Amino acid sequence: MIQKILSGALIGIEAQIIEIEAALGGGDFGQIIIVGLPDTSLIEAKERVRSAIKSSNFEFPKRKVTINLAPADLKKVGSSYDVPIAISILALKYELKYNLADCLIAGELSLSGEIKKIKGAVALTLSAKKQGLKKIFLPFENCLEANLVTGLDIIPLYNLRDFFLSLTKATDFKKYTPVQNFSKDSPVDSLDFSHVRGQELAKRALKIAIAGGHNILFTGPPGSGKTTLAQAAVSILPPLTAEESLAIAQIYSAADVPGISLSPLNLKRPFRAPHHSASSVAIIGGGAKFRPGEISLAHLGVLFLDEFPEFNRSVLESLRQPLESGQIIISRANGNLSLPARFILIAAMNLCPCGLRGVKGKTCLCTPEKINKYRRKISGPIIDRIDLQVEVSNLSPEELNNYPKINDGDKVKEIIKTARQTQAERLEKFTYPLNAYIPSDKIDFFCAVDNEGLELIKSAAQKLNLSNRSYFKVFKIARTIADLENCSSIKSQHIAEALQYRPRLD
Repeated sequence: MIQKILSGALIGIEAQIIEIEAALGGGDFGQIIIVGLPDTSLIEAKERVRSAIKSSNFEFPKRKVTINLAPADLKKVGSSYDVPIAISILALKYELKYNLADCLIAGELSLSGEIKKIKGAVALTLSAKKQGLKKIFLPFENCLEANLVTGLDIIPLYNLRDFFLSLTKATDFKKYTPVQNFSKDSPVDSLDFSHVRGQELAKRALKIAIAGGHNILFTGPPGSGKTTLAQAAVSILPPLTAEESLAIAQIYSAADVPGISLSPLNLKRPFRAPHHSASSVAIIGGGAKFRPGEISLAHLGVLFLDEFPEFNRSVLESLRQPLESGQIIISRANGNLSLPARFILIAAMNLCPCGLRGVKGKTCLCTPEKINKYRRKISGPIIDRIDLQVEVSNLSPEELNNYPKINDGDKVKEIIKTARQTQAERLEKFTYPLNAYIPSDKIDFFCAVDNEGLELIKSAAQKLNLSNRSYFKVFKIARTIADLENCSSIKSQHIAEALQYRPRLD
């Protein structure tokens, strides 16, 4: 009797249910044929499965075994099909007393029969839940991340022999119970916001950016503190909600990023800082296996692009869509894929190619043509999508030493948390309730301004030649400034402050 086993195919960060079944037929002794559009990595599963079955002291069928993976028009990639394929083969010879109709199985096999960690366990668990399944069998190493999904039983797997012997009995499996300990690979704590000395204007702009989800660009000479400010931003990000933790875990589980713990206690908002030599695929995502890129790995966190103009022009231009919509759609010959990319962009750049412009006691030798060429590496549409721009200057040793040390990091974080809660209540019907994502057609409703402020922005729009996008961004930034001050209405002083942060690289 043919036994159908349910597993899942990872597509980007999502998963689709796959039916696996085995049948005996003629052909060579012990031959395995896999049909249903398998990838090369899946073709290699034949030898892993054969060796694992024999190493587990089970008898391998003496006739040709045909494995069918349905739906047949979906390409199957990866090693997570090893365990369900092995179970479907063993079910041809041994009787299964355990009902697997409402279960999903995934796992990679070693040659000795041990069950090893796979990619995309969170996506598989979410898919099983949406399908109405009751249980999911996963390698023990994947159970902690899968446990973020509630509503179904997660069963840990250790080795093929013990698993299959349990299936031949009517006894139930023991559910996974997480051990709530911090992992040794938990992220290192970020630089505390209160440790940044001076740069009050830049710190103020950074608080506004974090509170409202706005993008920000720091300009200034090398060593002025641009990178320090970006790193300190992580310390004032509000804590993750359960829904946000699951979204981040789903991305990192599919990407299988080394050194990242997906324990609920270790999960934090991501801070990604790719090098300026990174390729478009590394930043945007895609490739042969549709892997998430840096912009998706920064989802609900911070993407820091240091030396902003040094990034490849195609990389910067590809940021247009995610900066506007919060997602990236990757189109390839074999299909399209939509990945989340709702991040706060923090960019940093020098004032000139040599970096000496703005440095006290040093002379910049860059010609105006070189400076203009350097700045033109960033196109107008990209600059237009950056909400705030602040120039950061070098401080003297005396200024650094005499700057009062105030441990206000926790206070700032609490203010930002309160401001975000205010936005969440106001924008509860929106997917991402932050001021940066207020639709333009809702500006009049959510960002009402008093008459004095309205006259101010109208005058500034004409003098500064604001684009439509920049015009609406001023309202959104002013709304965030008002929220930080716990002010229900936007006043002229909020508009005035928002205007001073308008990008000026034109």
